[in-house]
Amino acid sequence: MAALKLAIGNKNYSSWSMRPWLALRANDIPFVETVIPLYTDNPADKEQILSFSRAGKVPVLVDGDITVWDSLAIFEYIAERYPEKKLWPDDVAARALARSVCAEMHSGFMALRSECGMNLHRPVRAVTLSADAKANVARVQEIWRTCRSRYGAGGPFLFGGFGAADAMYAPVVHRFRTYAIEVTPETKAYMDTMMALPAFQEWTRDGLAETLVIERFENV
Repeated sequence: MAALKLAIGNKNYSSWSMRPWLALRANDIPFVETVIPLYTDNPADKEQILSFSRAGKVPVLVDGDITVWDSLAIFEYIAERYPEKKLWPDDVAARALARSVCAEMHSGFMALRSECGMNLHRPVRAVTLSADAKANVARVQEIWRTCRSRYGAGGPFLFGGFGAADAMYAPVVHRFRTYAIEVTPETKAYMDTMMALPAFQEWTRDGLAETLVIERFENV
């Protein structure tokens, strides 16, 4: 059986690419990655993205004749393709909560995203957050606390074992760290768990090794 293919953007900046990459790597699902530089003036880079998906965005997962784009859609495909990996919890209530918090991250937290863009190279230092961004930070911590308190008894991740919800919120761990955001001890413990994950560390090393600089993301 041919390996899955995953087209992603720059690991230093691309939070959306990190999510399915981590879901695959942390669950030991073999795949071949193609890193395509984003936000460049090179038409070939855009054409390469379009060769994977006419949506013109990454990440994109290719499994033979099947192409899946968008992180949430990729999560669902992986969960169906590899049910033994338990990307979603078995319990109906836990699974509903996991899907809900993933969807909330997928469509929300705009202030936090715009004010604290992912940039692994950025020196750790605090910024002045807007009221909306502060509310986003509080909501993320509430989500993590709720998931851990209800369903975290079986392991150190949001629903015990590593799953889609952890992959979806992984870039936020980097944002909280990079922008020196004050968090509760519970939040810090979860962040430490994520940062100790070998797949998380591999992505971080690869991102730090990149040399491409995107100026508009370097001014925060």
